[in-house]
Amino acid sequence: MSDFLQGALTILGLALVTVVTRSFFLFPEREVKIPLWLQRGLKVAPLAALAAVVAPEIVLTQGRLIDTWQDARLPAVVAATLWYAWKPGVLGPLLAGLAVFLPLRLLLGW
Repeated sequence: MSDFLQGALTILGLALVTVVTRSFFLFPEREVKIPLWLQRGLKVAPLAALAAVVAPEIVLTQGRLIDTWQDARLPAVVAATLWYAWKPGVLGPLLAGLAVFLPLRLLLGW
């Protein structure tokens, strides 16, 4: 089997699986009752997923805990957190963190 055909079949198979699994939720015959405990859990799921992705990026380097305070990520996280505590939002903490991270990384080599 050629690489092109194998790739095309893989993409087609993934698309089919996606359509079938999502159609169970899009076209139910009756309203699906979701338990209250599951509804509460689904409200915090995006935050939990974001924390699971971001936290390792802050404290790990190549799969190991950072072993020095001279890491530009740590002061950047502090700056972003303080900015968010002062004025919640998305862009402000991002810019505050980058304003601290970039000079430390580029000028001091942290």
